[in-house]
Amino acid sequence: MLHLQEMTTVQFATRVSTKVKKAVEKACDSRGLKLQHFVEQALIDKLEELEDIEDIQRIRSERTKPLAAVVKKLKLSGQT
Repeated sequence: MLHLQEMTTVQFATRVSTKVKKAVEKACDSRGLKLQHFVEQALIDKLEELEDIEDIQRIRSERTKPLAAVVKKLKLSGQT
């Protein structure tokens, strides 16, 4: 997770469609949000989403463990 207080700011220019720009501005205006904060959070959310997808793909490719081994490792057998 990225920590905003540790980041310095830089200018970041990109092109988006007029419809997207207007929709973002309207969403920010109606909610009292600053455009810069909104865009920064959206970018951070997307980066985290991409990391999550990579984690899921990695986990899905792992071999499954037998239930008995999981129960033993987690000490869930009901015995103490």
